[in-house]
Amino acid sequence: MPSARKLLDKFKTIRTLPHIVTRLVQLVNDDESTLQDFEEVIRLDPALVARLLTLVNSSYFGLTRKVDSISRAVALLGMKNLHNIAVTDAIQGMLRTDSSSTEFSPQRLWLHSAASGICCKMIAERIFTINGDDAYLCGILHDIGLIVEMEAARESFLHLIDQLAPGGPPIIELEHELLATDHCQIGYILAKEWRIPDAIAEAIRDHHHDSGQITPQSPTGILQMSEYIIQQLNFPAIKEGLANSLVPTLAAHIQSNVEEYKVLAEDLPEELEKTRKMYGG
Repeated sequence: MPSARKLLDKFKTIRTLPHIVTRLVQLVNDDESTLQDFEEVIRLDPALVARLLTLVNSSYFGLTRKVDSISRAVALLGMKNLHNIAVTDAIQGMLRTDSSSTEFSPQRLWLHSAASGICCKMIAERIFTINGDDAYLCGILHDIGLIVEMEAARESFLHLIDQLAPGGPPIIELEHELLATDHCQIGYILAKEWRIPDAIAEAIRDHHHDSGQITPQSPTGILQMSEYIIQQLNFPAIKEGLANSLVPTLAAHIQSNVEEYKVLAEDLPEELEKTRKMYGG
């Protein structure tokens, strides 16, 4: 924990989630918040206003009439969807960096995070018929700890990347050797600071855990299955060819619903392409 805190403190001097996104998190978690509350917050950031109007009028949403007011955009998108768009935009902004190397690409991490968010949402809605907004947030944020490590301990982080290889030590083990913490713990602390719901924060913390107690419908289960699927579709966070297995309970669930998951996997690249166009990524 102390090492995670040290990295986070350094990271905050370099980059941080915009204040407006933090305020949107607070509104999402407040049962008494209204659409007008969201509109008032968004108006404080002209760049976000322009971004949201561009997004809501994009082909991604397929609206027949142009939306030219914040209030209508908020009403159409809904509070959680609006919040998730703002978070996604902020994460992409954090990954606009010159930290590329021969072994690490911020663009690859962005595509991985976006694919994970989309896949989580698809699993939640298609397989379990539950609202996918929280699942999407799990996916888009799960590797944010890697961004912190990249910015706050770049030399050690790139050394870690160099050591990753198929059949070699897992990333969590290498992180603890070089950084005395890992990206899951860092992401968990950040999520708690941002007042992200506990279930999402815990899924971020546990997305590399191999506990047999993970249930398929839990946020952690959905996130781990998403990670497995997008790895098979070649959207790695860091390097290609790294092993990514499932605990028996999750593997059995996918096997028993294999046809549904095949269709989901076939549809995911098209959904990701829509998101890439929407965010220019």
